[in-house]
Amino acid sequence: MTESAAPQSEHRTVLLRGGEVHSPADPFATAMVVERGHIAWVGSEGAADAFATGVDEVIDLEGALVTPAFTDAHVHTTATGLALTGLDLSGARILADALRLVREHSAAHPADKVLLGHGWDAARWPEQRPPSRAELDEAAGGRPLYLPRIDVHSAVVTTALLDLVPGVTGLTGYHPDAPLTAAAHHAVRAAAHGAITPEQRTAAQRAALARAASLGIGTVHECAGPDISDEDDFTSLLALAEAEAGPRVVGYWAERVANAKDARRIRELGAIGAAGDLFVDGSLGSHTACLHAPYADAGHTGTAHLDAAGVAAHVTACTEAGLQAGFHAIGDAALTAVAEGVRAAAGTLGLGRVRAARHRVEHAEMLTPETIAAFADFGLTASVQPAFDAAWGGEDGMYAQRLGADRARTLNPYAALLRAGVPLAFGSDSPVTPLDPWGTVRAAAFHRTPEHRVSVRAAFTAHTRGGWRAVGRDDAGVLVPGAPADYALWRTEELVVQAPDDRVARWSTDPRSGTPGLPDLTPGAELPVCLRTVVFGQTVFERPNE
Repeated sequence: MTESAAPQSEHRTVLLRGGEVHSPADPFATAMVVERGHIAWVGSEGAADAFATGVDEVIDLEGALVTPAFTDAHVHTTATGLALTGLDLSGARILADALRLVREHSAAHPADKVLLGHGWDAARWPEQRPPSRAELDEAAGGRPLYLPRIDVHSAVVTTALLDLVPGVTGLTGYHPDAPLTAAAHHAVRAAAHGAITPEQRTAAQRAALARAASLGIGTVHECAGPDISDEDDFTSLLALAEAEAGPRVVGYWAERVANAKDARRIRELGAIGAAGDLFVDGSLGSHTACLHAPYADAGHTGTAHLDAAGVAAHVTACTEAGLQAGFHAIGDAALTAVAEGVRAAAGTLGLGRVRAARHRVEHAEMLTPETIAAFADFGLTASVQPAFDAAWGGEDGMYAQRLGADRARTLNPYAALLRAGVPLAFGSDSPVTPLDPWGTVRAAAFHRTPEHRVSVRAAFTAHTRGGWRAVGRDDAGVLVPGAPADYALWRTEELVVQAPDDRVARWSTDPRSGTPGLPDLTPGAELPVCLRTVVFGQTVFERPNE
């Protein structure tokens, strides 16, 4: 890619030409003009000649694809950065691998007050069990160690970390030699994160945002709250994103709102909503998602943190304050509680007011036809993570272990949500699954359960425009005149129009379809490589030597 040099300025006018511009304004566009941080024009190569002499910069795309930048609608930024820069156990294939990685990390970080790791998943190990307290004490050399499970809803810790949390053995979710959950987990997490220095935190946040930018992600939705982070972490992240070039950060703070005073406090923190991980339940992997019928591999139905009355109270207070509400809900019983609670709020305030607020639900995995219909009726956005299905779906995956094959096949029904008219926003829940936007689109288009698959185009829209719509913006996430100039340049192979039905895919490369193409995301095909990411007209990532 070549370009004529021009000084970096937010008011510069740039012409990009000689590539493929993914725009509904012109399915055959090869050029685009950016002015004052917005898209000014999209069109053909011939028409681009008229702009060439009146711009500050001309970029020869050399055949690169230009798309809207992705929005990751569910991220834990500091935790993502800590996983990138610290102890990552996601690659451990057996228990001994995990313990070896702990030993190596402890030896390499002798000055850290608390050792932090992430990403273990015993369901993938032949031992089918997490490390014991004694094993971790030995591997960590007697030091404080916090290791959350990959879903971050339970954790194993060392004795030395427990010693830093007075009274932890009396808290709900404490188990002498099993993963901690609920209040006990929250208490040890707070102690572990409290040992992170401001410098470590800033470095982690920068690392996470840099990784996002390198993948063509222009916006992340930070899902924070008192149970999973702290106010200093949240406000420092928003300040960092405001001060430095990088992806936009939209903040959610997951704390219950009872009145206008509570809502003002949420706004004063810099959050746009009391949403994100406001827990109605936990996760399937940790056996804490709340189910109507017991787990297939455990004699209980999980954990309920909020009932329908609590949901109704939160939605009512937020709606009256003009604030977006939202919840973390995974199990079918939790999603029923959300639906019943929002229905009660609509009965009090009127359906129109509730729909206009665009409340959202994170994960929404174990939906039924009834809860899907409720999402559509109440205008709830489903903020979902297709990589969950790629990681844990299928006949032999973790979902089937926890629920049995029949219930597991109902999870993450994206096609049914779209048919019902439910708005979708895609994200990663990083570090639960990695930042990987094209992989996320692929996971939705090639869902392990075929009837839940959606077209690549629909999945791409959910990961671009869907994230903007989830924060109340209908004018962004798409390359049309007037939209914010958030875009990415990609090196990729031939563009196609993929649908979940093979009969459609056979003719999908025909240009007469008039549909903008996207990269071939068939499993096994190479994913696009990001060459540049631009946010509001400013370059926030550029691949070296391109």
